[in-house]
Amino acid sequence: MNQATVKLLEDYYNAFNRGDMDAFLNMLTDDVIHDVNQGGREVGKEAFKKFMDRMNAHYKENIIDISITTNEAGNRAAVEFTVLGEYLSTDEGLPEAAGQTYRLPAGAFFVIRDGKVARITNYYNLEDWIAQVAG
Repeated sequence: MNQATVKLLEDYYNAFNRGDMDAFLNMLTDDVIHDVNQGGREVGKEAFKKFMDRMNAHYKENIIDISITTNEAGNRAAVEFTVLGEYLSTDEGLPEAAGQTYRLPAGAFFVIRDGKVARITNYYNLEDWIAQVAG
């Protein structure tokens, strides 16, 4: 395991949990690649910021039970975690929001370059999330 990458990703999730979007975004390369779960690919820190603005408007989430694994070089990592969330406002194409809470197992894959996140791919079971919030 590469301790510098472990620390970067611990800081990344800690900033997310605090809602510190400035610190969170500063851990990304300017040309960060974001592969959206069951969606397309977005490129660039500005696109990631817009994605996070939308997410933060609709969801309040906290990441727990974080387990980080890296390769020796520290340029690749996998993270397993649980998302504890609240569905705040209806997101387009999804069930109506009424403050429903959810607990969702998830994972993410990272590419690290020059001490920053250069690619992130998140995976979770959308059908599980829909079942939890649709009640």
